[in-house]
Amino acid sequence: MLKWMKKSNNNDADAYTSTLDGMKKVYKKYVRPLEELYRYHEFYSPLLTDSDFDAPPTVMLLGQYSTGKTTFIKYLLETDYPGLRIGPEPTTDKFVAIMHGEQDQIIPGNALVVDQKHPYKVLTRFGNNFLQRFEAAVLKNPVLHGLTLLDTPGVLSGAKQRVNRGYDFTGVVKWFADRVDMIIMLFDAHKLDISDEFQQVITACKGNDTKIRIILNKADRVTNQQLMRVYGALMWSLGKVLNTPEVARVYIGSFWDQPYQNDDNRRLFEAEEEDLFKDVQSVPRGAIIRKLNDLIKRCRLAKTHAYIIAHLKNEMPAVFGKESKQKQLITNLPLIFEQIQKATDISPGDFPNVQEFAEKLKVCDFSKFHKLNQGMIDALEKMVSTDLPRLMAQVPQDQELAHEDFMAAVRKRDGGALYDMDSTPFGKGETFDVFNAQLSTSEYVHEFEELGPNADGKITGTQAKHPMQDSKLPNSTLKRIWTLGDVDKDGMLDIKEFTIVKQLMKIKLDNHELPVEVPKPWLESLGITDYRR
Repeated sequence: MLKWMKKSNNNDADAYTSTLDGMKKVYKKYVRPLEELYRYHEFYSPLLTDSDFDAPPTVMLLGQYSTGKTTFIKYLLETDYPGLRIGPEPTTDKFVAIMHGEQDQIIPGNALVVDQKHPYKVLTRFGNNFLQRFEAAVLKNPVLHGLTLLDTPGVLSGAKQRVNRGYDFTGVVKWFADRVDMIIMLFDAHKLDISDEFQQVITACKGNDTKIRIILNKADRVTNQQLMRVYGALMWSLGKVLNTPEVARVYIGSFWDQPYQNDDNRRLFEAEEEDLFKDVQSVPRGAIIRKLNDLIKRCRLAKTHAYIIAHLKNEMPAVFGKESKQKQLITNLPLIFEQIQKATDISPGDFPNVQEFAEKLKVCDFSKFHKLNQGMIDALEKMVSTDLPRLMAQVPQDQELAHEDFMAAVRKRDGGALYDMDSTPFGKGETFDVFNAQLSTSEYVHEFEELGPNADGKITGTQAKHPMQDSKLPNSTLKRIWTLGDVDKDGMLDIKEFTIVKQLMKIKLDNHELPVEVPKPWLESLGITDYRR
């Protein structure tokens, strides 16, 4: 568990050892009893559990099939996850929560929703058809220490849109959108299109505009002029669908580990990738304030809901005419909201949608509602005015702990594409026969000498950077190659290390995966005995 989620041994029962600890305590003491008394969960979202607070922040990826969602996840992790399958056809037909664990495994949906450690219990309401299309992929990866990634089925287009998925796909997307910390929507620059189903998915994400990030992926497949036109068309289309004056941040690039087909926009792609990765890195830090903000919003809704239910109870007759009175109250619901708003000075924005609330009231028996418990309301208001400001004061410290904890993981040698590139000159696997090959420096001596090694026979990162970029491999791949090749970790390369770097580049250009560490036969053939991992 992350450091910022751990509890200290403080003996002061009233002290909050962390922001999350405090949120759980105030919710259980002040908010949940009010929700249970006035049946909040029947009208809004279910009652919260500890797993809802403790769950790591989540990044959800959405897009039509073959826009590169699953490939993007692989690019971030720099490894496959259990059950991963990539292809031009719709290969991801499930919602897959990719999370950290000590042992690689796949947890089926039905088992996942009954596990109290995960906040997915409520998903049972979408039925067994959905649960068969939901699973968790567990693997040991530093990026996943403080982050869960959610891969989603490719949104259908064309005639495929008429296929019935067997569950409420848009409803599931909305449920996740309301709870995740970031929503990344991917579009293919080579075949830009927004299908009817994708429009419905984007509409389902409304209300979460600040979470949305847009990726115009596979941008190296088009020319500069085509990219400009595609970007303009994307912004115009999104403006119509999102119906907002400002469209979400759009990142342009090709997020995979293959050479760029069109290298003209390399600097643009590198800058966009760096900005996106910084955005993703900030998610654990922002998760704490988001959860606190959601709790404050829930407090206001619970208070308003209590006043509404209590008012309806007070209006009900003691014995006769209950059914007709109940129908009359539902019909007059807009007027009732207005009366409550004037009497309590509650903001109109804290009241629910009249039509949706009226539909849910039709199946209720108003006589079983409870009258207003003013003591619980007063306690809730006091908590909002005293306890929540104390929690707000703890947020900055916990945010830094969250960020440091996450970045400490990704800075590791195997920290995925979010690895800190500033430690390499590129800032701002599978096993096959070649891994057993004997390497020789003679093949690369001439090229190395042309780079002008110093008196110690070494070249700097600056000297190596541009020749390595001539391969057109993405910077995230090159920084991984540099990290492997810099055997003694001095930030420079001698001829032996340069030979390793060149061999790793050749392997990647031959469409193979990079090894986790430099193969032992390479080190032995080059006479390297001191290898620092």
